[in-house]
Amino acid sequence: MQEVLQQEPGIAEMFADLHPPFETQAAVIESNRCLNCFDAPCTGACPTHIDVPRFIKKIASGNLHGSALGILDANVLGASCARVCPVEVLCEGACVMHGYNQQPIQIGRLQRFAMDYFHAQGGRLPRKSDQIHAEKIACIGAGPASLAAAAELKQRGFQVTVFDKNLLPGGLNTYGVAEYKLTLADSLREIELIQELGVEFRLGVEIGEASLAELEAEFDMIFIGVGLGPMHRLNIRGNDHPDVIEALQFIEDYKTGKTAQVEGHVVVVGAGNTAIDAANAAKRLGAEEVSILYRRSRANISAFDFEYRQALQ
Repeated sequence: MQEVLQQEPGIAEMFADLHPPFETQAAVIESNRCLNCFDAPCTGACPTHIDVPRFIKKIASGNLHGSALGILDANVLGASCARVCPVEVLCEGACVMHGYNQQPIQIGRLQRFAMDYFHAQGGRLPRKSDQIHAEKIACIGAGPASLAAAAELKQRGFQVTVFDKNLLPGGLNTYGVAEYKLTLADSLREIELIQELGVEFRLGVEIGEASLAELEAEFDMIFIGVGLGPMHRLNIRGNDHPDVIEALQFIEDYKTGKTAQVEGHVVVVGAGNTAIDAANAAKRLGAEEVSILYRRSRANISAFDFEYRQALQ
C-alpha cells in the first residue's frame, strides 16, 4: 500500500502533529496521575469502551505491549482513534480530575504512546479463535466500519475480502482526516496490521448493481460499509466554478499530493469540523487570507469548540 503514497516532500513540515507524541518519561509521569477509577467514567464515555484505566496502568508499569493489546481488543483502529477522537468531549471530558479542578489525564496521547510503541516493535494483531470457518465474507468499502468488521471476522477464523473503489484503503481515515491529526502514512500503517491477518484487499474496484450480483454468487455474506454520502451542494449561482471545491475533496487532494500550494484569499462556507479542517489546511498551504462564512451565530457553530479555537489561533 505504501508504494502508492505520493505526497509532496514538505507536507510533513506544513502539517506537524496537532498533539505531539509523549516522550517516555513524560508518558510514565502522566500515566501515574491516573486514579484507576472503579467503574471509570472515561471508559463509559469511550464509544468503543476501551478499558482506559487498565491500559494506562500498564503504561505506568512499563508493559507497553500489553497496554496496546488491551486497546486493540476493544478497538482495532486504536492508533487512528488516539489521534482523531475528540477526547475533550469524550473520555477526557468525563475524567474525574475535572471534579478536583485539575487537568484531565491526557488519555488520547497516552493511547497514541502505547500504539506507536506497538507499531515500532512490529506488533501483530492476535487471533481470537483457533477455528477456521468456510464462510467467505465480502466487505464493501474499506473505511473504518469495514476495516473493523474485517479484522474481527478474520480474527475469528472467517475468510474476508474488502473491496473499495479507491486505490488506497482507509476511507476517511486515509483521504478525509486533516493531515495534522492523522497522516496518510499512519492510516496505512494501521491497516497493514489487518492485512497481515490475512484479510484480502481488492482496491480500485467499484461495486455496481451487476457486480453486486457477482459478489452474492461468490460470497456467503456481504457487509456494506459504504460510509458517507455526497456532500451538500450550495445550489447557488457559480457553484460549478472550477475554483469551487468540496472540503473533503480539498483535504484528499493535498493529502495525496494533487494540491501542494494555495494562494490568495480562500473562503470556506460553513462552520462544521470539516470546514475548520479545510480552513486550517488552506492557511498551512500558503493562503494569504482564509475566511469562514457562516449564516448563523457563533453559538450555533457545529464544530467542536476546541476546533474553533484552533482555527482562530
